[in-house]
Order: sequence, then C-alpha cells, then structure tokens
Amino acid sequence: MQRRMLCVTFTETTMSPNSYLPPETHDSIIDLLRDEPKTLLQCCLVSKPWVPRTRKHLFGAVSIRREHDLEAWKKTFPNPAKSPAYHTHTLFIGCPHVVETGDAEVGGWIRTFCNVVNLKVWTNYLDSPDMDVSLVPFHNFSPVLKSLQLSTSDVSRSQILNFICSLPLLEDLAVMSHPRVGSGYHWDGSQPSASPVFTGTLQVDLQGEMEHITRLLLNMQNGFRFRKLVLRRWGNEEHVLWTRPLVEACSDTLECVDVQVPVWGGTFLQLLRLD
Repeated sequence: MQRRMLCVTFTETTMSPNSYLPPETHDSIIDLLRDEPKTLLQCCLVSKPWVPRTRKHLFGAVSIRREHDLEAWKKTFPNPAKSPAYHTHTLFIGCPHVVETGDAEVGGWIRTFCNVVNLKVWTNYLDSPDMDVSLVPFHNFSPVLKSLQLSTSDVSRSQILNFICSLPLLEDLAVMSHPRVGSGYHWDGSQPSASPVFTGTLQVDLQGEMEHITRLLLNMQNGFRFRKLVLRRWGNEEHVLWTRPLVEACSDTLECVDVQVPVWGGTFLQLLRLD
C-alpha cells in the first residue's frame, strides 16, 4: 500500500495595522452589554467610533428627579444639540416646577429629547406643596410619545387635560394622585378641540380623587378605546362606582380589567354589574 505524506507548513503572519472588524460586529458586541452600564462606560474609552452605540444604551433611560439633577445635565451637556438626549426613549421628570417655557423652545434642552416614547412626570419630589407647576413646556415635546405616567398634586384639571391632548400618538395613560390633591383639581370649563384616541392601557392609581379623574377623562373630545383598565388603591365604594363611566366609555374595545385592590376586588363586578 502506497502511503501519501501530507505536508503542512505554518507561516507566521501579522495583522495589518489597517485591518479591523466590521462596524456591525462592534455594534453587536455593545448591544449584548446593554444591561451592563459599568462595562458600557469602559467601552466609551476604547474607541471614538464606539461612543454613539454605547450612548444609545447608557442614555436610553434618563431620570431627572430634582433640580440639582437638571443642573448637572445642563452643565455636562451645555450644548443641547450635542447631548445624548437623542437616544433617550424613557424620561422621568420629578422636578417639573423648575422647567421653564424657554427650556422647551427651539434649542432648549427639552426639545432634544425628541425620541422619548415613555414619559413619567411626578410632583412627589417638590420641596414645597405651594410651588407652581406648569406642564406647558412638555406639550408635544416628543412627537413619538406613546406612554404617559402622570402623578400630580397641585395642577388644575384643565392644565392636565391640555397636556394630555397635546400628545397625539398617546396610547397608554397612568394617572395617580396623592392625599393633598384636592385643592389643585379645579376645572375652568375649557376643552381642547382634539385629543388622542387611546388604544392601550389606562391605569388609575388613586387615594381619593376618583371623581375628578373620571370627569377629566370623559372630557376627551375623541373619546378613548382602551384595551386594558388597571384599577388600584381605592378608599371606599364610591371610588369603585366612579369607575363605571370609564368602563362604559370603552366597553366596545375593553379586553381586560385588572383590579389590584383585594378588599374591593371581590365586589367590583357586582358593583359595576359587569358579570
């Protein structure tokens, strides 16, 4: 039997200084690290071309709870046009009282958050309940906004209604209030000419102002077509009864009612006569 010899020669090679991995490979690696903020910060130091992709994940969710957080943001990014706000899809604002109308004008910092899909505006962090809060600067600041969580204490229903109606693509709405809410929910009778046609989830998380919130929502000119209703933290039977108009208003599209109040959950269907 004739044997054949196979000769393999290994040649030492070196990588050319100009060789590189495709950008798509870099992006895939960075995307795998999206839940590792410390590692992403290190990636920013590796190479300048890596910075935009890492910023996409590092600034995907931005939280501005108090005034000093806002000042820190402005100091870090003095030129709003070059800030990473473009990458933010979830924005939390806990200090709306320090936001001025000028901040929302062309070139202002609010307008740079133009790709925000989920917005949370809370007044829980106010240093004083007497502080004036205006929601006007947030009117339609992001043309793609679809989800709003609003927790207010001393803002009029008219202002809340105008704010909600300035967001034409809004689908999901969560409205929360707190014990000191009563004095702020006055109504001046004005109604916006248009409002978003809600098609997502309505969450009502209250401690005592169900009537005011119900009346506010029923003033929406285009009505709403919520598919899911989440009801939390009622205080008495009257709060349950005030949900009946909301259920009836979207009865044609409602697919799910999530009652997260054990003490009232057992009597909810009976009180609303939905069973």
